[in-house]
Amino acid sequence: MSEIDRDQYLIKDEPYYRPVQNEVVMYEAAYDARMPVMLKGPTGCGKSRFVEYMAWKIGAPLITVACNEDMTASDLVGRFLLDINGTKWQDGPLTVAARIGAICYLDEVVEARQDTTVVIHPLTDHRRQLPLEKKGELIHAHPDFQIVISYNPGYQSLMKDLKQSTKQRFGALDFDYPSADIETEIVAHEGHIDKETAEKLVQVAQRSRNLKGHGLDEGMSTRLLVYAAQLIGKGIDPQSACRMALVRPLTDDPDMRDTLDAAVNTYF
Repeated sequence: MSEIDRDQYLIKDEPYYRPVQNEVVMYEAAYDARMPVMLKGPTGCGKSRFVEYMAWKIGAPLITVACNEDMTASDLVGRFLLDINGTKWQDGPLTVAARIGAICYLDEVVEARQDTTVVIHPLTDHRRQLPLEKKGELIHAHPDFQIVISYNPGYQSLMKDLKQSTKQRFGALDFDYPSADIETEIVAHEGHIDKETAEKLVQVAQRSRNLKGHGLDEGMSTRLLVYAAQLIGKGIDPQSACRMALVRPLTDDPDMRDTLDAAVNTYF
């Protein structure tokens, strides 16, 4: 692979990320050791943005894979394709990352079938190898290669949890929604609104998070708050923006919608 191939996966502009605790220092140490890293936390709390920021900060290429239940091992490692000249091998994203020394980020990894995620095992221990059995090739991972996975442990059923044989190949960082002052800063910056309005959005979100397990599977995420802020920034009145971006995506239950709408009306 040429440097041009590697460069296309580099993040050129700094992604906005607001550190919450010591996650930046901890990740840098893990990357220096090329330790596989697991990011655990609720949806929309900044896990993917964190990976983008760290890839930019370190100067490493980043290849992201959105995992799903239909994803096969071939989707990760590669397959033979037919063309007018016969068959040719095409590397999958995991193979490309191992060859060029990129960070391979498997987003919501538990959505993939367990027989698919097993292919990462030889890359996440002392071997750092990827066997391409269909091609008869054994790839020794580039010295800069690292695997990062993320998932929401509170959302997954036992049937979709990671195997212990997979979990114990990773160091783990816990993520959660930021404290109110930091979340206000993030929402104001990303949504391009004033601090006072961002503060009110965060207060609405905190009310919803208190209802987790009491009618809601999840509270309002930081991502949804940014969506609401963006609508407000476009001139939509706050109540309508909150109904569209915060309440309606979260639940279809009429009583719960009324409860959340009342929370919105309290602050707006």
